[in-house]
Amino acid sequence: MTADILKQRSNSPGARLFRQILRNRSAQIGGILLILLVFSSYGAPLFTDKDPNKTQPALALKPPSLSYPMGTDGIGRDNFARFLYGGRLSLRIGLVGITIGALLGITFGLISGYAGGWLDSFISWFTDVLMSFPDILLALAIIAILGPGITNAMLAIGIAFVPSFMRLTRSSVLSLREMTYVEAARALGSSDARILVKHILPNSIRTLLVLITLGIGSSILAGAALNFLGLGAEPPTAEWGAMLNAGMKYVRQAWWLTVLPGAGIFLAVLSINLIGDAISDAVAGTTILSDKK
Repeated sequence: MTADILKQRSNSPGARLFRQILRNRSAQIGGILLILLVFSSYGAPLFTDKDPNKTQPALALKPPSLSYPMGTDGIGRDNFARFLYGGRLSLRIGLVGITIGALLGITFGLISGYAGGWLDSFISWFTDVLMSFPDILLALAIIAILGPGITNAMLAIGIAFVPSFMRLTRSSVLSLREMTYVEAARALGSSDARILVKHILPNSIRTLLVLITLGIGSSILAGAALNFLGLGAEPPTAEWGAMLNAGMKYVRQAWWLTVLPGAGIFLAVLSINLIGDAISDAVAGTTILSDKK
């Protein structure tokens, strides 16, 4: 009986989707890159014993060497240590920001699409207002209200992504709420909350998963932009966007101060986008298969 249960789980749509993603070459390359970045950032003490904030003016602008693999910055701080520790913050901003956007956007999308009426009209109108602003401009406006800081930057990025999740979720709910199994659940006395969580959301999650994955890369870029502008991490906190800003004044004489943090942002976004493309292909493939069946 246990073997039958395991076999059923292995043949479930979620398991087939996961196997298809794992077989995708883009997902494999992106996964390896992302694992390396996460492991090196969160395992920073394993790779360096230097303090990322310790200043040594006598060693300012040292080029990359065995002692300082990524050189030093304008006040003698070890750039390699700052790169590793800064990766933690950059990756966390991307993950937390998109999590806030997904939670709020999906919640509003579920309520709007299922409730209909004046509530749907109001939420849709408010979403249209938010979507009239570019994401980064909306994030800047929110930070102007809340004030600079890491927490406010993550919140601003999350709110900027709410309209995308709300629109996609709402469109899914509008098509799913009239399905036979939803009507059957409603006839059996299931509450609206149960119908949304147990029936509608699980059938929307595959499409939303693509947006969540690709959104992490966009969130990392938005976080780096805000930190580059000095609206996120406060000195001397290490973060890739802030490191780019600090290295701009030395761009002609110390290329490593801008190229290496920029490479970190590039590789992080590239790895996530590769995984997102693989998930998109897998979702499209499973949808086609289910339609044929």
